[in-house]
Amino acid sequence: MLKKRLIPVLLLQNGMLVRSEAFSIHQIIGNPIIEVQRFNQWNVDELIYLDISRSDDYDLRREDGKVRGLKDPLVILEEVSKTCFMPLTWGGRIRTIDDMRQRFLRGADKITINTAAVETPELITQAAKIFGSQAVVVCIDAKRYEGGSPEVFIDGGRTATGMSPEGWAKKAEGFGAGEILLQSIDRDGMGNGYDLGMIRSVSEAVSIPVIALGGIGAYGQYADGIKAGASAAAAANIWHFKELSDMGGKRALSKSGVNIRM
Repeated sequence: MLKKRLIPVLLLQNGMLVRSEAFSIHQIIGNPIIEVQRFNQWNVDELIYLDISRSDDYDLRREDGKVRGLKDPLVILEEVSKTCFMPLTWGGRIRTIDDMRQRFLRGADKITINTAAVETPELITQAAKIFGSQAVVVCIDAKRYEGGSPEVFIDGGRTATGMSPEGWAKKAEGFGAGEILLQSIDRDGMGNGYDLGMIRSVSEAVSIPVIALGGIGAYGQYADGIKAGASAAAAANIWHFKELSDMGGKRALSKSGVNIRM
């Protein structure tokens, strides 16, 4: 049986690392390179880096003297990959095959696409043929209406698509996606746990791995996502505010009976 994975997610916004809440509140928390160096010393299985910038303005306003002049997202990726000794998935602002190629050339092991995949699903197929399905992750952002079913959103959570997460995940798999990154918009930054119903329905609809993301506020909540069908438990904010988050998360998963690399 394949071991389950524990994955930190870092969010890059206009050159700075941020924490997110409901896709609408973003708090600057530090330098995008220094945080990766810290993860290298921890026991994490992979790293996902998402560029959520909505403009071309990249500026390390709080640079600490060691890392300067990184005002281009591709240069930031180069610097991240130099210090990242674990598999790196890079996403955000990727709309073409050339965009993907540039990310791979600068050190990404996988790329993840979201809005572009919904608008042009054939892009998934082209990418899978060129780079391999294992390197193409389709990110699905979904919001659950109160008392209702979740719906897929694009454009950073601003535009509804009318699609269900499980329906879109199944289509994405058919187009050649190698993995699904499933993120809950309404649980983002809330700390109230994953949307287990959504994880379960998507995991049952596809045969490719599903990475759960959005809502983790305690280590014990990781296992809930795995037991709902996810192959990997991902989180963002919890990694920034607790020491030894790797061992805390892995011990909690192991204690719950999840097969994970310690």
